[in-house]
Amino acid sequence: MPERLAEMLLDLWTPLIILWITLPPCIYMAPMNQPQVLMSGSPLEINSLGEEQRILNRSKRGWVWNQMFVLEEFSGPEPILVGRLHTDLDPGSKKIKYILSGDGAGTIFQINDVTGDIHAIKRLDREEKAEYTLTAQAVDWETSKPLEPPSEFIIKVQDINDNAPEFLNGPYHATVPEMSILGTSVTNVTATDADDPVYGNSAKLVYSILEGQPYFSIEPETAIIKTALPNMDREAKEEYLVVIQAKDMGGHSGGLSGTTTLTVTLTDVNDNPPKFAQSLYHFSVPEDVVLGTAIGRVKANDQDIGENAQSSYDIIDGDGTALFEITSDAQAQDGIIRLRKPLDFETKKSYTLKVEAANVHIDPRFSSRGPFKDTATVKIVVEDADEPPVFSSPTYLLEVHENAALNSVIGQVTARDPDITSSPIRFSIDRHTDLERQFNINADDGKITLATPLDRELSVWHNITIIATEIRNHSQISRVPVAIKVLDVNDNAPEFASEYEAFLCENGKPGQVIQTVSAMDKDDPKNGHYFLYSLLPEMVNNPNFTIKKNEDNSLSILAKHNGFNRQKQEVYLLPIVISDSGNPPLSSTSTLTIRVCGCSNDGVVQSCNVEAYVLPIGLSMGALIAILACIILLLVIVVLFVTLRRHKNEPLIIKDDEDVRENIIRYDDEGGGEEDTEAFDIATLQNPDGINGFLPRKDIKPDLQFMPRQGLAPVPNGVDVDEFINVRLHEADNDPTAPPYDSIQIYGYEGRGSVAGSLSSLESTTSDSDQNFDYLSDWGPRFKRLGELYSVGESDKET
Repeated sequence: MPERLAEMLLDLWTPLIILWITLPPCIYMAPMNQPQVLMSGSPLEINSLGEEQRILNRSKRGWVWNQMFVLEEFSGPEPILVGRLHTDLDPGSKKIKYILSGDGAGTIFQINDVTGDIHAIKRLDREEKAEYTLTAQAVDWETSKPLEPPSEFIIKVQDINDNAPEFLNGPYHATVPEMSILGTSVTNVTATDADDPVYGNSAKLVYSILEGQPYFSIEPETAIIKTALPNMDREAKEEYLVVIQAKDMGGHSGGLSGTTTLTVTLTDVNDNPPKFAQSLYHFSVPEDVVLGTAIGRVKANDQDIGENAQSSYDIIDGDGTALFEITSDAQAQDGIIRLRKPLDFETKKSYTLKVEAANVHIDPRFSSRGPFKDTATVKIVVEDADEPPVFSSPTYLLEVHENAALNSVIGQVTARDPDITSSPIRFSIDRHTDLERQFNINADDGKITLATPLDRELSVWHNITIIATEIRNHSQISRVPVAIKVLDVNDNAPEFASEYEAFLCENGKPGQVIQTVSAMDKDDPKNGHYFLYSLLPEMVNNPNFTIKKNEDNSLSILAKHNGFNRQKQEVYLLPIVISDSGNPPLSSTSTLTIRVCGCSNDGVVQSCNVEAYVLPIGLSMGALIAILACIILLLVIVVLFVTLRRHKNEPLIIKDDEDVRENIIRYDDEGGGEEDTEAFDIATLQNPDGINGFLPRKDIKPDLQFMPRQGLAPVPNGVDVDEFINVRLHEADNDPTAPPYDSIQIYGYEGRGSVAGSLSSLESTTSDSDQNFDYLSDWGPRFKRLGELYSVGESDKET
């Protein structure tokens, strides 16, 4: 059917084609859903004949192009005819071939190469692509040579209402203050429509509220949402859900629509005053509670939230405003009552307070609703508690003279039990503060006495702590510091401030100041020190020196004459009597040592020794020091030389006082008992004194060769051991080959024939503590005493 309609229109428009051939190029818009014909024309062409001459010629063109239109989403059993290409060069002999190229050529758009008809073979979507640019060309059917240059034309996809509005950012959330006036703007929402906004009403949207009346309204075109009711209360309802619809086609029937939701939350404003949950509060507190302790909490409720619910609490009246305070807890929104000053049950047993809670942030718009504050009454009952003793003073200061008598009272402390049932108090001294136990205290009346003598010069202050304890309850204890100041007494005589030694020049002048001395006194008088200086009575008329008191409390010693000679007298001793201004005054005698020295012409001391006086006048002190250094060096060299010679010539003869050997015999084995006659006393190793005047050398072997002893005949049992040892000792003393060192005798066997058997403990299977020595009595009289001794030793160990 579309093809027939296109042919009919083509037959009607054929006469017009001939007229348009001679017209300038133009664009022809075909009616909607009608076949569109692209016809030939003759555009102007500019031929360049040269730089100096141009001629305008109208050349004949084969095509006049216009835009084609096709509806989107069109579907049918056959491809839809979009338009037809035609050229005036086509005489109808079918020798011309039409070619189509460009966007969608062959895939979306298909051309009949004989008739030039263009068909859309696929459904089009304007939202995907709104227009297509194609190129058409007419060529010779046989040779495929172009008959005219190729030309472009556009196929536009016309919109239909096939897309519903969408809220891309939904769902939405908005807030508006509670108690807002009518018409307060809340927010605005925006929907989008994918259809063409410039063609028809497909994208013209109208907004409306489906749910949310009568609280909110919306402007149909701008989608601005406003409050529709005044003074909405957050405390009544805080959140609202609004359903918004957007409809295209200007809201007319047949249009498409989309919806979204808007959640509107009412924000809080301070439109509610605080209110106490109860008008009267009761609290109880012990009288010994620590300062700053929380006694109780009060709270004023506020229906508002956040900072609008914050309240400040104050005590505005009552008989305990000085003892209590109230602070605000921002987290819990309540008031905390705390103790500022100590409580005393015996003085006052209860208090009444009037507290007020007021909003911190007040909105002046709602001031007409009344005062944003509330009050309540608080009663506080003080409970009795066992309190520690209370001293009459927080600290005590006592003064005592350092010469105070022992056991004298130097002061007193007092304390009382503040409870109604008063308990007796016992006093004591904390000995950690009085380690030397210099003070005592009467446990009943608190009088402090002196236990040991005081010395202000050793310690001026003594700080002790007195403890007061309730007799009925020893856990109730109080402490108080007591400072004891020791007052000065003139008990120290003055003396020189340091060890003075004066030097007097031989060539000094009469009246010359030899030395200036000052005195010191360990005492500390109130008016300061003032010293009196004098010479001993027998030294008042001293022919050599005199003294002079200075204004700064010091003393100058002056020489009475000149011509002092250190050869006649090198040192002078001048006793000086120093008296203080105490009551009674004390004095002491200090001796000043004055040395006579040789001085230079300008009074510089050079030498104070008598020996230096006899040295040649031309010999300087530096030369003297150099000479002394050389002498000392020579003495050191001589001493070293003598020491080395003595060490080299040390005699090699063993003297008695050089014999440092110890009497040690090492027994690697057991002895031979009674039959062991080979051993001898250690005395054989000692050098005899002057045997024939012969002293063996320590480093060489004597020339005299001593013949070895022949084997000795067995000694009968009756030989005296003492005589035997003396014989062997004589042989050893006269043996020049005997070694000068300690000899070691080896006992390699035990004696034979002993009735005691072996004394070895190597094969003993018991320890000393387990062994019984009573069996030694059976060995004979020689071992009976030994057994008794060991038996006594073991019994002592057990004891």
